[in-house]
Amino acid sequence: MPTPRTDHCLADIPRRNAIRFADVPSYVADGRQLTHGELYERAATTAAALAQAGLRRQDRIALFGRNSIAFGEVLAAGQLAGLIVATVNFRLAAPEIGRILADADPRVLFVDAEYLPVIDLVRAELDLELIVCLDHTDRTDVVPYEDFLTSAAGKDLPFAARGDDIACLIYTSGTTGKPKGCILGQRELFHGAHLMNVEMRTGSDDRVLLTMPLFHIGAMAIGLGLHARGGTSVLHRQFDPAAVLDTVVAEDITVLHLAPTMLRAVLAEAAGRPGALAGVRTVVYSAAPITAPVLQAAMTAMPGAGFLNLYGQTEVMTSGLPRELHHGEGAARDRRLTSVGHPFPDNAVRIVAEDGTECPAGTPGEITVASPAMFRGYWNNSAATAATLRDGWCHTGDVGVLDEEGLLHLVDRKKDVIISGGENVYSLEVEEALLTHPGVAQCAVVGIPDERWGETVCAVVVPNDGAAIDATDLREHVSARIARYKAPRSVVTVAELPVLPTGKVDKKALRERYAAG
Repeated sequence: MPTPRTDHCLADIPRRNAIRFADVPSYVADGRQLTHGELYERAATTAAALAQAGLRRQDRIALFGRNSIAFGEVLAAGQLAGLIVATVNFRLAAPEIGRILADADPRVLFVDAEYLPVIDLVRAELDLELIVCLDHTDRTDVVPYEDFLTSAAGKDLPFAARGDDIACLIYTSGTTGKPKGCILGQRELFHGAHLMNVEMRTGSDDRVLLTMPLFHIGAMAIGLGLHARGGTSVLHRQFDPAAVLDTVVAEDITVLHLAPTMLRAVLAEAAGRPGALAGVRTVVYSAAPITAPVLQAAMTAMPGAGFLNLYGQTEVMTSGLPRELHHGEGAARDRRLTSVGHPFPDNAVRIVAEDGTECPAGTPGEITVASPAMFRGYWNNSAATAATLRDGWCHTGDVGVLDEEGLLHLVDRKKDVIISGGENVYSLEVEEALLTHPGVAQCAVVGIPDERWGETVCAVVVPNDGAAIDATDLREHVSARIARYKAPRSVVTVAELPVLPTGKVDKKALRERYAAG
């Protein structure tokens, strides 16, 4: 009798779907659909073309583009063949993109045509053997994706992934502003995909609309969760509330994945189209808790939907507030809605003090997590890995508290991360860009509440003697150095910054002072 296999890996998902759900669409985008059977065939052909170009299992490739079927095919090629896929945030500035690509050091880059000019700016710093354009281009120095596939037509999958293989490098900014590549393994992402599937409660008849970019772990994990049981991912290249409603109706969408700010925009758009969202069965939101008025409006627009709040980082998926805890009345429900739910079933969460001891219920401390879906460390950054992964626990840098129901509440962020429109902005990174302006002597960056974006970036600036600070000029100065969405939306000029006895800037005081605008 054969020994049961226990070394599952991410490659199992597209391989099984090609048999069990061969005719079910895996991806739908731009008026085209690709079944799970076709996804397997094209992903295997992509892997064969890469092998023909000299790549082997655990070699690195990079993906730089918006959501598309081709993007999904390359992801699946990495899953099947055990290639390491490094994703690139297209919202970053060229120098940031160059640093990420230099750190990942891929042999092959897959890129949308619209981003070829960015690659031209940084290509001299890279050691790329081949650039494959995911969509149409007339350039002769890159290979069109369809031509790349044709070159390996009819060839079999050249090599297969293993559970201990690295699957992805997904980059996230650290507090120093330097990109850190989270190492995510085949085994861990397989577990994470099935975790998401269970939390969303989806099957092969479910169809999720993904408007958040697939280079992020959020959209990637949701898509993998649908694919774990043969579901369908419908892709948008960017978020547009009217387009969301059109697609929900036209494509029979049953699952939506939106940040609360995006959900509010969709609800506002739906006000003139009653019933447009009635077919939605699950709404996944993340990046921030939902408010009671927004939840009530969403429940009215989607009476048959359950709501799921997710909390985690690229490093680890931590907890979720399931649909049943969104119901009820009064203070108990309101308290639950301010939480990020219970730790996932296979996760352990500890709240620890500065000395490493565990905090009692109700006492805030750093959130630490142990999970079978946890990252393995930071690429080329052993110091950051040692600081974050200690004794099997991931130290998140977030401050939280567990209440008497075991619900996890976020209190503050040790790393001063600002979450604006679902994107993380690190204050120190923005401060470093501001300090390169000749008119800025000192500065501090904090997040302030914003109805549309959740939080926006506020720069509090002490000018150099005689310098006049122009807010527009300062924003453009920052946008030339880091991504535009990180640039301050508001600029306040002060004579001096409040300082704590330790000599550090008192950012809590600044947040309180400018929270009301």
